[in-house]
Amino acid sequence: MAHSPETISAVRAAYVYEALNREAISDRFNVPVSTITRWKKDALEKGDDWDRARAAARLSGQGMEAVTTAVLEDFVLMFQSAMEEIKNAKDIKPFDKVEMLSKLSDAYAKTAAAMAKANPKLDKLSFAADILRDLVQYVQQHYPQHSMAMEQVLMPFSEEIGRRYG
Repeated sequence: MAHSPETISAVRAAYVYEALNREAISDRFNVPVSTITRWKKDALEKGDDWDRARAAARLSGQGMEAVTTAVLEDFVLMFQSAMEEIKNAKDIKPFDKVEMLSKLSDAYAKTAAAMAKANPKLDKLSFAADILRDLVQYVQQHYPQHSMAMEQVLMPFSEEIGRRYG
């Protein structure tokens, strides 16, 4: 089904100015996510970077603090989604899950640290992420037999840290 230029423009505006994700835009405009993804890619090939426009809209409208907070919020949502996928994966051994959690925690810590440089209010979250990463690495190195217990505790605790400091 062909969509009008007005629909494509409205989808772009929702992505750029409202910072909606593709699933929410898909629901609003009744356009498949794959079509939105294709439109975004086609626009990029023509020099219209929707992500750059989105970042600029956030920056111009709310200032650097709001931008860094929004970027971190987006990352935290992806982080939590990845944590859930790891937690629910039945075909991954516990030791491998801990290794994945360690890498994910490291990415979280690095992202939070980068955001904290741009927004000093995020220092507490950065510190919490460092502690989580260090704890995962410590258990992985010294107590691998506790991998399953670590996973059961770390999953909900990391979400709590995100709510408390994020």
